[in-house]
Amino acid sequence: MDINVFYGILIPFLGTSAGAACVFFMKKNLNEQIQRALTGFAAGVMVAASIWSLLIPAIEQSSGLGKLSFVPAAVGFWIGVLFLLLLDHMIPHLHQNSDKAEGPKSKLQRTTMLVLAVTLHNIPEGMAVGVVYAGYLTGHAQITIMGAMALSIGIAIQNFPEGAIISMPLRSEGMGKTKAFAGGVLSGIVEPIGAVLTILAAGLIVPALPYLLSFAAGAMLYVVVEELIPEMSAGEHSNIGTIFFAVGFSLMMILDVALG
Repeated sequence: MDINVFYGILIPFLGTSAGAACVFFMKKNLNEQIQRALTGFAAGVMVAASIWSLLIPAIEQSSGLGKLSFVPAAVGFWIGVLFLLLLDHMIPHLHQNSDKAEGPKSKLQRTTMLVLAVTLHNIPEGMAVGVVYAGYLTGHAQITIMGAMALSIGIAIQNFPEGAIISMPLRSEGMGKTKAFAGGVLSGIVEPIGAVLTILAAGLIVPALPYLLSFAAGAMLYVVVEELIPEMSAGEHSNIGTIFFAVGFSLMMILDVALG
């Protein structure tokens, strides 16, 4: 494997781990307004990445279909949305600031379900990184190593607060610092695994690349609308989440265009 690809796959995971390490330096849980701002920022990065790094390249790679070049992007997008909907119903998990678990009934601990909720939305992020690097490895002109790296950096930036958002509540639930850190790291390990599996799948079926790109976009946007936007908008001062959504969106857009 290309060494740049290896580093690119690991960058988002390192972002999560660095965020989770905040548990060693911060005494209290994250301030609600800070958490809202970070959630909005993460949502903005994911929406911009879905458009610039995934859907637009998917449509460009299908340009040979003429006016039907939208078909692979639209089909892949819907499969991604339905896949996350299925996972949402199959995996017991608990969102931040909620006392009601989602998915099937289970006797899992509250802390375990908090980790599962973050793990669930890290899956499409890992796939997004993997499919972009797969596009680079298969020689598609629309995807450069710098464009792929832009996506890795963007997701790593938004993974940093996510790592903190998961490890800090685990600590406040009574977990030791090391265990809370491990929980945060564990939630991010699915990203490099998902990336490698996606690269392997795309390598086997190169024509499927536009479908895989848009699949990752659909899955990411499902997470944004189902989870992140409600979290950043709940209660008072929802404009903080909105402003940071715009910051995350514009930063990811700049990264993708400037590096891609």
